[in-house]
Amino acid sequence: MAEVVRRVRRWIATERMSKADVVAGIPGAIGGVPDGMASGVLAGVSPVHGLYASMAGRFFGGVGTSTQLMVVTTTSASALAVGSTLTDVDPDQRSGAIVLLTLIAGAMMIVAAVLRLGKYTRFVSHSVMTGFLLGISFNILFGQLPSLLGAPVRGSTAVAKALHVVLHPLDFDWRAAVVGLLAVALLLGLAHTRLRTVAALFALLVPMVVVLVLGWTNIGTVADTGDIPTGIPLPHLPELSSLSVPLVAGALAVTLIVLVQGAGVAESAPNPGGARSSVDRDFTAQGIGNIFAGLFRGMPVGGSVGQTAINQSSGARGRWGGMWSGIWILVILVALAGVVGRVPLPTLAAILMVAAARSIDPDRLVAIWSSGAISRTALVVTFVATLLLPVTAAVGVGVGLSLLLQLNQEAIDLKVVRLRVHGDQLVEAKAPTALSDNEIVILDVYGSLFYAGARTLQAKLPDPDGAHDPVVILRLRGRTSVSATFLHVLGDYARRLDALGGRLYLSGVDPRIRDVWTDDLLHAQGIHIEFFAATSTLGESTLAAYADAEVRVHREQRP
Repeated sequence: MAEVVRRVRRWIATERMSKADVVAGIPGAIGGVPDGMASGVLAGVSPVHGLYASMAGRFFGGVGTSTQLMVVTTTSASALAVGSTLTDVDPDQRSGAIVLLTLIAGAMMIVAAVLRLGKYTRFVSHSVMTGFLLGISFNILFGQLPSLLGAPVRGSTAVAKALHVVLHPLDFDWRAAVVGLLAVALLLGLAHTRLRTVAALFALLVPMVVVLVLGWTNIGTVADTGDIPTGIPLPHLPELSSLSVPLVAGALAVTLIVLVQGAGVAESAPNPGGARSSVDRDFTAQGIGNIFAGLFRGMPVGGSVGQTAINQSSGARGRWGGMWSGIWILVILVALAGVVGRVPLPTLAAILMVAAARSIDPDRLVAIWSSGAISRTALVVTFVATLLLPVTAAVGVGVGLSLLLQLNQEAIDLKVVRLRVHGDQLVEAKAPTALSDNEIVILDVYGSLFYAGARTLQAKLPDPDGAHDPVVILRLRGRTSVSATFLHVLGDYARRLDALGGRLYLSGVDPRIRDVWTDDLLHAQGIHIEFFAATSTLGESTLAAYADAEVRVHREQRP
């Protein structure tokens, strides 16, 4: 307990709060209220869950982030993943299910931090992630079109829902359409004015006043989706009756989405003063944010690029900017709970659709499209999967595709060059396709030698068949670990050389490799390899191997 107290005191002394952070939290809260409510709609639950998540995630998640300006709140991608998971859950049970899912996701994020899995986020292809987020944006645009225009929702996918609306224009409710389009007009019209930070607030209040004045009671409101509690929200323990395998799978999908997006936030919002962010510490903070969001009956939260940008532009100097936005949301919840219930649902659809449209980055898409066939394929496949499959399945497709791209890149990027000896220097040249009698060939390899890379090396090594007493020196400078596949490839090649009276040399060998590839291990498999350990002088071990190979070749040439 004493250690905890010391840590708290140290944190208070280090993380000083400024007046600028208190003020910066106000625009964040004004934008966070409609965003949180819209995320609840997107997940298929009461908007209140989104509001509670925005409040708890921002404050409790912000306490421990290493990326000081990161705002931990609801995101469209995680909300869609939740909505996809809860599709088969009875509407009356979704409130309990989303709370349980949020807590499970939070626990998974903390476990990921403990296991130090942050370094693996870089293996998610940029093309795959962009295709996924692009698909999310279009899913929101298509899926919210019926709500914006007051049309009946029909179709199993967002594309099908939008298509039904377009093909049945007479099903529109013109009043709902007026309200929704008015909200869109306000969001777009105020975007380039001094009121841009409160554009979302005007998009909520003005249509609400129009509905009340004109008496359009047929338009759905937030209160129609469930009761709006008044007063300060209190923690609640979850109901375990909703626990199921699909719910855990959905929590895993949400965890992957949140953690990868959070890593992107750390890149886009560097710390004031230049201190480096810790991905694993951000994992922990987002996990804590989800734990508290669940305890306060909220939905999943994570690092938000958009809300973090608002925090930065509002003048926040540290983590207290995001935390104060959570406090201000709580104030709004307590003071204006009745007003929240009167917000027309078409306005939330408008907020979601405008945000989705703004998230589409044409320059990024052009850059990826210009990067080659592999990048284009990754982008298109993930985009189509996100449009046509449940989000949880699309996440699986994206992760699998990222792994395949990584393996493919290892194979494609591998290059083998020849090093010729000129005095005491090594000069690069084109690698031969075949070996000649008594020839000494020094080879260097660029690229990964794991898995597919090792198999590619096997195909690019010079063919020894037909040659007498050839020697190949393979330079391994900088390689600190090897795979079983690489050993198999080298063992096969060494045996082929040995059968022709030749020999395989390895130069620049790290001691850790030699500790694994012991003489006993190699001899048991009939593999004969000459090893030359790496030294502090570049090329020294390779030249030593070359000198030894010359002696061997001259000895073999004697009658």
